Amino acid sequence: MAIQKVMVIGAGQMGAGIAQVCAQAGFDVLVNDRNEDDLDKGMKNIDKILTRAVEKERITAQSKSDTLNRLTPSSQLKDAESCDLVIEAVVENMDVKRKVFGELDEVAPKHAILASNTSSLPITEIAAATKRADQVIGMHFMNPVPVMKLVEIIRGLQTSDETYGAIETMTTHLSKTPVEVEDFPGFVSNRILMPMINEAIFTLHEGVASREDIDTVMKLGTNHPMGPLTLADFIGLDTCLYIMEVLHDGFGDSKYRPCPLLRNYVKAGWLGKKSGRGFYLYD
Repeated sequence: MAIQKVMVIGAGQMGAGIAQVCAQAGFDVLVNDRNEDDLDKGMKNIDKILTRAVEKERITAQSKSDTLNRLTPSSQLKDAESCDLVIEAVVENMDVKRKVFGELDEVAPKHAILASNTSSLPITEIAAATKRADQVIGMHFMNPVPVMKLVEIIRGLQTSDETYGAIETMTTHLSKTPVEVEDFPGFVSNRILMPMINEAIFTLHEGVASREDIDTVMKLGTNHPMGPLTLADFIGLDTCLYIMEVLHDGFGDSKYRPCPLLRNYVKAGWLGKKSGRGFYLYD
């Protein structure tokens, strides 16, 4: 199936990034968010990022203009009726995602593929909210989307080979590297990354070393570009906690138990960079 028109649901950091790379690759894109303020903010962020790319001579002014012309804001889910692919990038909550997919199943064309950018939730369960489980798939982009090359493509139990092939082809067209992943909690990236971050938080919690020294050890000792505590702040501590809970519930293994310090920070509203405070302070 040829994908020409895409809707991205959610105009936050991930959704806006996905919409941007799709438009830059030549697809017509609807950027959808029910919150008008968030939608406006998302569109402005895309413009800001493209402007910076022009200033750094990574793209031309004409390329920026062409990309923006392919983007159309949308506040109604029914706009999906004209799309070949819908990529959901809303909050990481199963009830919310199932509700969105149930509504999409009613309005999207019968041929349309429904994809989720979930970072940890089971695609099979999301697909069960629709009558087209064979056309539901996971497309887990990495953050920041315009920079990171990887996309985990997750097959649900009923995802068809045709659906997988179409998404794999599109991912390559986006200049990303697709990796096929089966439907297990956390997939590959977060199943490995989040326990490492959680262990770094335990190391801080137990007083083994300071936050700065823990990050320095991982940067200089293991060649990580960013320390795990800094990375946790960048991801969002609430997101880290949620993924650890998904892993803990999904596998039933105590090694995935979230650190109490992580829970306390989230309860305090210290969510990382987006809230101004996490393991570090931000302006």
